[in-house]
Amino acid sequence: MPRSPATCTVPPSTALLTVAGGQLVAAPRAAPERVRRKRPASANPYLRLLATPGARAFTAGNLIARLPMGMLSVSAVIMIAGSRGSYALAGAVTATGLAATAVVAPFTARLVDRYGQARIAVPATALAVLGSLALVLCVHHDAPAWTLFAAYAATATTPNTGGMSRARWAHLHRGDPAALHTANSFEQAADELCFMLGPVLAAVLCGALFPEAGTLVGAFLLMTGVLVFAAQRATEPPPTPRTRTAVSPLRTPGMPALLAVFPATGAVFGALEVVSIAHAGGAILALQAAGSCAAGLLYGSLRPARNVHRRLLLCLTAMTALMSLPLLATTSTASLPVLALCLLLAGAATAPTMVTGMTLVQRATPAGQLNEGMTLSVTALLGGVAAGAATGGWLVEHAGTVSGYAAPMGAAALALAVAAAGTSLRRPGVSGGSAR
Repeated sequence: MPRSPATCTVPPSTALLTVAGGQLVAAPRAAPERVRRKRPASANPYLRLLATPGARAFTAGNLIARLPMGMLSVSAVIMIAGSRGSYALAGAVTATGLAATAVVAPFTARLVDRYGQARIAVPATALAVLGSLALVLCVHHDAPAWTLFAAYAATATTPNTGGMSRARWAHLHRGDPAALHTANSFEQAADELCFMLGPVLAAVLCGALFPEAGTLVGAFLLMTGVLVFAAQRATEPPPTPRTRTAVSPLRTPGMPALLAVFPATGAVFGALEVVSIAHAGGAILALQAAGSCAAGLLYGSLRPARNVHRRLLLCLTAMTALMSLPLLATTSTASLPVLALCLLLAGAATAPTMVTGMTLVQRATPAGQLNEGMTLSVTALLGGVAAGAATGGWLVEHAGTVSGYAAPMGAAALALAVAAAGTSLRRPGVSGGSAR
């Protein structure tokens, strides 16, 4: 029965007055409830980031899946060169796979955005793993050389697991620039760590066990990691069906100018890798990756930039200056410890540059096409890595390893010039404003 206004009463615990002995007197106050003290949030931004529900599970799967990215190409080179006695053939096969990835990866990412990560990533990874297994069989049974190219090209369907992880962070922390800044820094540090450990693990497996071991273990880790990652459906961004009005991220204002920076940045990494291996062996590259990893983690603990495009210019300026250190070290002294220190310092600018660039890509890409936008930037970066490796190798062969260190410094200067030239072409609002 509905209560009439005249009969409504105030609960005794909250009444201000009460009736006692026919008179109105002050009601006794209810005993205050004991306030529950909340555990203070961690001051470490990375601990706060990983405290996000579901974050640790998908991060673990993603790290397992990302480690083979630094293993498979090295394993393929060791396996093919050891079996066929030709580094030229091994290099040509891996270069073909890289070219196929540059073509296929954006389409795979577009399908991921349209139909969801789990629905596309698992079958795409399965196809790539079959390509790796086919490569092992072709090498083991001495199949014709063309089969090696075909098998390795099939691995181009490997999804961009780093881009999918960044898309999850963007979905979970949309509207929180500080958390996204930390997440991008964490992902870049994870990239550096995987590319630092992957080649070492591949070389150890191929040398200690048998030449095919690196490829087999890498394929197993890739499939396992993607399955674990895809199983975390609670953190997966919702799919965005393609509409007639949807356009490629390449056609969004400012995106072409921004993507033009990535090939030059990738050339820094490709040239530095080839020249350093030729000059002092591959182990010394771990110092450059370690410096980048540490700088990325430190960068993520700082406040996000108010003007991200200006921050990118500052990072590229620092990278250009620091990339001159290995050249100065090799021209002035033959000391490997000095070169190692210079490589450590040179790596300190690469992760902040990549974090800032990826942040701009995220902001310039339409929300429903984030995987595609991220993959386009990674594809541009890989193209630059290939060009830088070729340039660095040519300089080493024709001018020596000392002069070869001019290649990464020149590539960094080119990236800075491209970024500065694209300032007037960037999307309005991408780097301006207090939230940017």
